[in-house]
Amino acid sequence: MGDVLIAIVPVLVLAAVLWALSTALKPRDTGMSEADRYQLDLARRSQAHYAAQVQAATAARARVDAATRPSQNEQQQTQQNDHARAALLAQAASGPASGHPGYQGYVLPGGQVNAQLALQLQSMARNGQKLQAIKLLRQATHSDLLTAKQYVDRL
Repeated sequence: MGDVLIAIVPVLVLAAVLWALSTALKPRDTGMSEADRYQLDLARRSQAHYAAQVQAATAARARVDAATRPSQNEQQQTQQNDHARAALLAQAASGPASGHPGYQGYVLPGGQVNAQLALQLQSMARNGQKLQAIKLLRQATHSDLLTAKQYVDRL
């Protein structure tokens, strides 16, 4: 009986090791439980919701940026207004040129403002530059603050 045990024990140990290896290497069931499927679905919906929120926030930011940042056309308009203002100030600094043909002063007979100056003031007032328009009108016509403000407010 000792000889039989000596032969059977290693065979049983070898069989147990082979069974353990085959069980360990056997592919497992890849099927998902209901809880796992629910967690996966919840994660997908959460990710989609987050992406939609990011997209909405990006669109809102773009709208705010578009409303607050001046466009290239507005920048060009501002530059043109600045150049025209500089030209008018230079013209005012040189004094009235009544000897030049075709010259019209800033204030025409009857108390009206020159059309070119009026258009520039109107453009500035509509672009939200009322203070600059009042300042330019006061410099060009030497009028008081109240009169210049009332004139620009009526534009």
